[in-house]
Amino acid sequence: MKFILFANTDWYLYNFRLSTALQLRSMGMEVVMVSPPGEFGHRFEQHGIRWRPLPMQRSSLNPWREAGTLARLIGVLREERPDLLHSFTLKCAVYGALAARAAGVPAVVNAVTGLGYVFSSDRAKARVLRPLVSLLMRGALGGEHSRVILQNPDDAQAFADARLAPPHNIRLIRGSGVDLSRFLLRDADSGGRRPLRVLLAARLLREKGVCEYAAAAESLRAQGRDVRFLLAGMPDPGNPHSVPAAEVEAWHARGTLEWLGHVEDMPALLRSVDVMALPSYYREGVPKSLIEAGACGIALVTTNLPGCREVVSRDGEDGLHVQPRSADSLARVIARLDDDRDLLRRLGERARSRALSDFDEKVVIRKTCEVYGELVPLQLQGAMAG
Repeated sequence: MKFILFANTDWYLYNFRLSTALQLRSMGMEVVMVSPPGEFGHRFEQHGIRWRPLPMQRSSLNPWREAGTLARLIGVLREERPDLLHSFTLKCAVYGALAARAAGVPAVVNAVTGLGYVFSSDRAKARVLRPLVSLLMRGALGGEHSRVILQNPDDAQAFADARLAPPHNIRLIRGSGVDLSRFLLRDADSGGRRPLRVLLAARLLREKGVCEYAAAAESLRAQGRDVRFLLAGMPDPGNPHSVPAAEVEAWHARGTLEWLGHVEDMPALLRSVDVMALPSYYREGVPKSLIEAGACGIALVTTNLPGCREVVSRDGEDGLHVQPRSADSLARVIARLDDDRDLLRRLGERARSRALSDFDEKVVIRKTCEVYGELVPLQLQGAMAG
């Protein structure tokens, strides 16, 4: 039996779905990864998994170019003849469902990991695109032999209200999970008060709160506080709201924050910080940076918005909430944690507890395979043990 996993970047497939692919392979399935070309694609070979590059521009609106992308995807599916196609992100879900129908793929799973720019932005381009994308989704995401996986109840309700997919086809799986064997509880501080170290790890998009993060760092530095702000991640040229590299480099040069770029060893970085901040006003699925940090026992700071509230559900208990688009709110919360190290420790302990109970990668993979099993015959019992 053959499965294809399709996403709009090889980075996403490698960092978020490799474990699922390896589980499928251990169950005797052939797995093929499909994405636009990138530096991560060839890494799949190290794990015995085949990867096929598919040229695709994520932000393109050119109808001829998009027709070409769809035709190439149909060609890949006809060549590979998979038993099931699992597509990730909104554009890939729509294109994957349409291409699977044309190529005669028997079963389709569409994972919409957050509704993203088209549904979260108030800009004219997003408002124009929204009804068109909604129409395409209604036409593509139905069908007896398909399922839609969403990551949070807010998106599930939004899909139901807008009739974007039949309710009986929707399944809720919170995030892509975290490997708890890699993201371990960090060591306790060995006495003495050291400067608070705060991290934001994400694609460098304005909606992720990156600019508010830099402004909060400037504010606290002006107050004379010794708080270290770290920024991990790269600009995303395929997104119209990416923060330019020159702007990030300017923050780094001024000493506002330390820009680390892409970080290969996230567990090691997380062991060195005290707070994970994600002041996002993006329509998130469930942010993996928050659950990875939580697994390490790091205090979490984020907004009370869809996706983010799945990780920090109660302000003051499993993390702290900040107001969206407010650098002042973020600065106040970080200053509070700088002053109250007991609160910092308690929030970290609670974040770790929630990661263990709610976001274990093994649970997420098992639930994903259960969705596959609704559409194709899978021997799950025993195969998911351990």
